[in-house]
Amino acid sequence: MNFDLIVIGSGPGGYVAAIRASQLQMKVAIVERAELGGICLNWGCIPTKALLKSAQVYNYIKTATQYGIQVGEATPQWDQVISRSRGVSDMMSKGIQFLLKKNNITVIEGFGKLKKEKTVEVTAADGTVTDYQANHIIIATGARSRELPHIPQDGKRVIGYREALTLPTRPESMVVMGSGAIGSEFAFFYASMGTKVTIVEFLPKLVPIEDDEISAQLGRAFRKMGIKVMTGAAVEEVDLSQDQCLVKIKDSKDKITEISCDIVLSAVGVTTNIEGIGLEEYGVEVERTKIIVDPYYRTNCEGIYAIGDVVHGPALAHVASAEAHVCVEKIAGLNPEPINYGLIPGCTYTTPEIASVGLTEQACVQEGREILVGKFPFTASGKATAAGSRDGMVKVIFDKNSNEWIGCHLIGDNVTEMISGAVLAMSKKVTGQDILEAVHPHPTLSEAIMEATAAAYDKVIHL
Repeated sequence: MNFDLIVIGSGPGGYVAAIRASQLQMKVAIVERAELGGICLNWGCIPTKALLKSAQVYNYIKTATQYGIQVGEATPQWDQVISRSRGVSDMMSKGIQFLLKKNNITVIEGFGKLKKEKTVEVTAADGTVTDYQANHIIIATGARSRELPHIPQDGKRVIGYREALTLPTRPESMVVMGSGAIGSEFAFFYASMGTKVTIVEFLPKLVPIEDDEISAQLGRAFRKMGIKVMTGAAVEEVDLSQDQCLVKIKDSKDKITEISCDIVLSAVGVTTNIEGIGLEEYGVEVERTKIIVDPYYRTNCEGIYAIGDVVHGPALAHVASAEAHVCVEKIAGLNPEPINYGLIPGCTYTTPEIASVGLTEQACVQEGREILVGKFPFTASGKATAAGSRDGMVKVIFDKNSNEWIGCHLIGDNVTEMISGAVLAMSKKVTGQDILEAVHPHPTLSEAIMEATAAAYDKVIHL
């Protein structure tokens, strides 16, 4: 019942923290009330990518004649698409079980709550309550779909991302509220499968945190595939009194549009899972639903830590995992470097994909920076042309005075696989000249980064 470390939550922050602590010779337990792997693995990142792959394959088949291949008519089998997605999650969850067992981590099933004197009270599914003690406790309880007060989710016609993964039948029509990664990915998936999709975004552009030009390109791609895009608009009301949802949307000029649809998907962000876990009783400080921590994820209470979606910062799986490493290594007496939140990559797995890191051009202008901007469209890329995927571009930004690479924004096929190199380069303060001196392989999509850099310095050859 006594451990060096107890982690509450087994998502990409929690299980990574537990495994790293075990590697550092700690006796570790992890408390989980649902599936191992948390939301990301079971109801988020992984199953959505499985659905998106099915959509991508379906789109490939529909366009096969462009590649000189004749195939019969393709018809999605909805139940099999959903079943494959769930199977992928189940497989990955079993992988987490294996890793925890391999690292001698005790898995405690139930709901964990902080008690005084570094104790975690765990209530099992049958109501049994057991206390466990540890020198250190990490809160990694994650987040869930955020509900708007005037548009509550009923899980059937007004749904969140969890229900969107397992709808029993494909809806004929859908309104998606929010165009962040979750909203955009589901809009793309359902539209690809034949659903008439309208996406409503309160801010003036799609994927609002992205560079303006990247957002504009995604908007063109969405409209081309038949998605209705309404930016600068808000859902005022959803009337569920009839067979279909009647959605009332107000635009920036206060004009009201009414749309009838089968399903409304609320993708307006997430809210933290911090209720009922003993924060108030223990005295852990919270600000706007987020636990306050220092750069090493220590709360104001000695021996209590928090990582992932429950703390301030991007609510991303890879951020939670990185925070887990820093937190645990600091506990173990090592000297980890605090995370540079200015270099967190973001990815959106629509088609075309979006990947970015660092400053946008708009942010640079607002800061008054002198910059060099280079762009290279995939229409000029031999690899993209050969692949039949010419939509998109690479945009790079350099500080004009130091030549340091400070921003990278990509939209196109497989660009989420290209962003890691930019993250590493920017973390090491690589300059534009460094990129130009490095020989890039041809033909590749990634050489577009070099071409965009050359464009920034008026040295581009292929434009």
